[in-house]
Amino acid sequence: MEGQLRMPDKEQEIEIHIPHRLGFEKVAMESAATVAAMMGFSSDRIEDLKTAVGEACINAIEHGGKGSPHERILVTLTSNESELRVDVENSGDAFPVEHGKPNIAEKMDGRSPTRGWGLFLIRSLVDKVEFRSHEGTNTTNMVICLDR
Repeated sequence: MEGQLRMPDKEQEIEIHIPHRLGFEKVAMESAATVAAMMGFSSDRIEDLKTAVGEACINAIEHGGKGSPHERILVTLTSNESELRVDVENSGDAFPVEHGKPNIAEKMDGRSPTRGWGLFLIRSLVDKVEFRSHEGTNTTNMVICLDR
């Protein structure tokens, strides 16, 4: 396709370190979008990916860092010929993943707070997701497949 860059067939990895400050999630979102576009993802899937990456980074910003301005969030983009994996890793207390299962009826009619959609959105927008916490490190692993 003219104008479209193609990723090499072998696995490629990019690491991005962002500060624990709102607004910097956009750096990770745009980086993921660029890699996805190079891989040939549709614009709709790229928007899904950007939303999921943004939500994962915002969770890391809000729940991680242990209050240190020097802590960074590590975003790793790993691509191959069939999928893009995005890992968002931060230090800090684990955030409760059960809060990622909101009662949709309560959210839609205003009976439930408007916050708390992030994990639900991530689960809805990517093909695979896993939330892990181990020894003060939290990781959100997301995979979005090229052929969906």
